[in-house]
Amino acid sequence: MTLSAVIYGCSGPELTPDEVAFFRETRPFGFILFARNIIDPDQVRALCAAMREAAGHDAPVLIDQEGGRVRRLRPPHWLDHPPAASYGEAIKDPAQQIAAVALGARLIAHELRDLGIDVDCLPCLDIPVPGAHDVIGDRAYGHEPQIVGALGGAAARGLMAGGVLPVIKHIPGHGRAGVDSHRALPVVETDRETLAATDFAPFKALSHLPMAMTAHVVYTALDPENCATLSQVIISEIIRGEIGFDGLLMSDDVGMHALAGDFRERMRGLFAAGCDIALHCSGDFTEMQEVARETPALAGEAARRADAALTLRKAPVEDFDPVDARARRDALLAGTG
Repeated sequence: MTLSAVIYGCSGPELTPDEVAFFRETRPFGFILFARNIIDPDQVRALCAAMREAAGHDAPVLIDQEGGRVRRLRPPHWLDHPPAASYGEAIKDPAQQIAAVALGARLIAHELRDLGIDVDCLPCLDIPVPGAHDVIGDRAYGHEPQIVGALGGAAARGLMAGGVLPVIKHIPGHGRAGVDSHRALPVVETDRETLAATDFAPFKALSHLPMAMTAHVVYTALDPENCATLSQVIISEIIRGEIGFDGLLMSDDVGMHALAGDFRERMRGLFAAGCDIALHCSGDFTEMQEVARETPALAGEAARRADAALTLRKAPVEDFDPVDARARRDALLAGTG
């Protein structure tokens, strides 16, 4: 089956007739959910099933469920997961930090898998620096590369133990951005040696993971003209080369204001640069039609990477007691574990 190299959002809690027809025609690789798509568990399950039926294959369904301010599933139907930074702030022992993060991610995976969601855009491996915009902030596991890599790895293991694939983001690092890339284009002027020793390090440590999302950030020391998403130099020399990531590489949302030009230019640019998959999140039907015109079929190395990633969904899910896991995680966060 030929699939389009794109992940789409949709407009609401159920597919419209136009969306169903569009997804049947274009056969996207996958889908992503946002708060506008979520009411309650039964509705989310039905939406995931409808998306897969429309696409005509067992499409991955993604979500940003980090905890803290970036979580699409919220009480009363789902747990109120803490932000990444809370693990390092509340727990001082490194082994206990790792245990708590893994338990937290396993709890998230348990909730997602129950709904039919099988990919989480977690862990965030960005390392914020003083003076940077707070778009990352407490979404980061810490301020040291070794800590971020260790805790990000624990989160990935927790997700995968529950049958949910992790997406490392935002490669090769968004922590130095002075503006929010949802609204404007960040430009980072840090030298390459510093970037390699800090920002790249957590991604290099976890380069074996199956999926990654790019950063809409310009790094003047690497490519002064193009952000990472649109930079053949950064994708080939840094992400694929120095960092060594060989998994499925998706863009960050092509609708973000960090990217200039129309959707035709954005889509052509990211695929020419070496992204495997485009991510379009808004659910705006007109935009999706524009994106579809410039989306290639998923083929070659991109298809190989996609198959390798999705094969991991077939791994057995470990036995799990969510009540016990939540109690252990909360005890560690409270300092009583």
